[in-house]
Amino acid sequence: MSNVITEQLTQAGQKIEHDSFAIVDNEAGLHDQYSESEWQIVRRMIHATADFEFNGLSQFHPDAVEAGIEAISRGAVIVADVEMICVGLSKPRLSHFGVTNHHFIADEDVITQAKAENTTRAVQAMRKAQQQGLFDGGIVAVGNAPTALLEVLQLIKQGKAKPALIVGMPVGFVSAAESKALLGELKDVPWMITQGRKGGSTLVVSALHALLALVEARQKNMG
Repeated sequence: MSNVITEQLTQAGQKIEHDSFAIVDNEAGLHDQYSESEWQIVRRMIHATADFEFNGLSQFHPDAVEAGIEAISRGAVIVADVEMICVGLSKPRLSHFGVTNHHFIADEDVITQAKAENTTRAVQAMRKAQQQGLFDGGIVAVGNAPTALLEVLQLIKQGKAKPALIVGMPVGFVSAAESKALLGELKDVPWMITQGRKGGSTLVVSALHALLALVEARQKNMG
């Protein structure tokens, strides 16, 4: 039985998506380092990028999937580093679970403060989210800015933030790999990362959509 909320809206769309997943499963090779639920996330990331290297580059905190399912089930807030993530997430799917998303990267006060302190907009955006109390129990989604991820890690270290889950997949050449490596050392806050330089908002969106599908399947089974 298909997921009603988190699948394509037409039979033709569903068939293409299911066929694509079948091809990924067939061509991906061994992926036994992942649990069944983790593979649902990695598979969707491969599906979105046609990049099989994410079978291996993707890593999960042991509690990541359950933490994500629990957070979405109670309608947690998603804080994104860039607008692209918020645009990519399906509004009908989010609203079904009572999930809202936020980004502050383009806010005037964020830009002004970044200029005043000679920091990045991403850093100030994360500070604004923290000041609004959005991190505690929320999901942090970083697909573009390593400085956003580093700031969240600093806030956690200072005891100012306790997210339910961090999806940390910034892409790039300056601090991207390093920021994800630091996130991967966290014990008390669950995380999902892509090792190295590869990442991006598309991957974060894919991972979150996979989590939404897992939540729907879980609720359907319980019902």
